[in-house]
Amino acid sequence: MSLEELKTLSVTRDDGSESTVEQLDLGRRVRELRKERDWTLERAAKEAGLARSTLSKIENDQMSPTFELMKKLAIGLGIDVPQLFTPPRKDQVSGRMDVTRSGEGKPLVTTTYEHELLGAGLIKKSMLPYRTQIRARSFDEFDGWVRHDGEEFVYVLTGKVMFYSEFYEPVEMVRGDSAYYDASMGHNLISTSTEDASVLWVTSL
Repeated sequence: MSLEELKTLSVTRDDGSESTVEQLDLGRRVRELRKERDWTLERAAKEAGLARSTLSKIENDQMSPTFELMKKLAIGLGIDVPQLFTPPRKDQVSGRMDVTRSGEGKPLVTTTYEHELLGAGLIKKSMLPYRTQIRARSFDEFDGWVRHDGEEFVYVLTGKVMFYSEFYEPVEMVRGDSAYYDASMGHNLISTSTEDASVLWVTSL
């Protein structure tokens, strides 16, 4: 499919009839998709394998991108090429799914935690699940409290942890224990096991 054909896409309705999809401003659409992910120009350009200047020109309608550039951009944003030109229909049924094989999550390592992001292939999620190896052995290893918007659920997978929270006494948790809490309350986890403990975390977005 050519770039021009994408600009005149049609969709099939439930009754079998077709209608032309309203064309969107490409630059504005790309910018909206990037901001939905809370990505900077640098981050989006890196994900798509493009130069920052190239992405900036696309967003500001200063260049007409080739179809190959559109494919790179779509892959980087985790969508299909036609979605660059059309927003999802509000009444369409969502059947999204993303399977993360063991050990194949997206890594995110800090000085205290070693996260493995799960379901990273889906965007605009309501929850952020991740498996975490607890590397910290002391509260002093943290730069103060961890706190953020939303609610959070933690489930101990292996080992023992000490759950510190801003308004409660520390609680030791072992395999199978869980906690649900307000994530805006300061909270930190340390491992009290000989080996690093591991937990499953789910954060609301």
